[in-house]
Amino acid sequence: MESALEDIEFLALSANRVEVLDAVAEVSHTRRELQERTGASQPTLGRILRDFEDRNWVRQTDREYAATPTGRLVAAGFSNLREIVETEQRLRQVANWLPTESMTFDLRQLRDATITTPTQTRPNAPVQRVLGLLRDAERVEIVSHAFNEQSMNVVRRRVAEEQQTFEGVFSASAIDAIADDSALRERLLELVDLPGAELRIVDDDVPVALTAADDVVHLFLRDGDGLLQASVDTDDDTVLAWAHDVHDRYWNDARPLDAADLAD
Repeated sequence: MESALEDIEFLALSANRVEVLDAVAEVSHTRRELQERTGASQPTLGRILRDFEDRNWVRQTDREYAATPTGRLVAAGFSNLREIVETEQRLRQVANWLPTESMTFDLRQLRDATITTPTQTRPNAPVQRVLGLLRDAERVEIVSHAFNEQSMNVVRRRVAEEQQTFEGVFSASAIDAIADDSALRERLLELVDLPGAELRIVDDDVPVALTAADDVVHLFLRDGDGLLQASVDTDDDTVLAWAHDVHDRYWNDARPLDAADLAD
């Protein structure tokens, strides 16, 4: 009897085997239908189906082939493994910077996420990505340990034009950094005074830099030295629900930002 790893290797070494098993796990197929779906030759299909029958993964009824209960189990498990590995491959370059201690959702929810990293020609690409989201959004929620000048300017303009509502929760250190710069302090005061904007402060550290712009969640990813390395954004419903929950928890624990917090 073959080991589990040998059966996994047997399936994984042939894209045609995976495609055939997925197909018959969904619905019964004739050999001609399987050939049209996979592009495999009839001799190749014959070998695959015989190997599957030997493992009791597939059963032939009349002229059609269907997965057995154990065949469907293998198909589902292999599909699950493939999804996990594909997600890991996409996230591999940024995995060390993800705020996983705050992320309560399955990382597979990020399998279709957009990953933006700095390049030699676009060193500010992650910031430009979030600015594009902010320019189009009608509702913005932010929880962050920083509030960069460009984002603040976009939000201030959009809210002033009554095209956006804004609820931001920032660490006290983020607000202190703005207050130390007279020009930035004046712009933030203008934002605080706008009826469509509300900002709050938390005294504790904020481990995420999260923006929910309408139905898109954007995360800035920084290394241990605080340097921006990448950003990830997604419109996945589960991640969006998580982002709203994070914002609500920080929002409820925060205190309103007022002019006194920005005093010279």
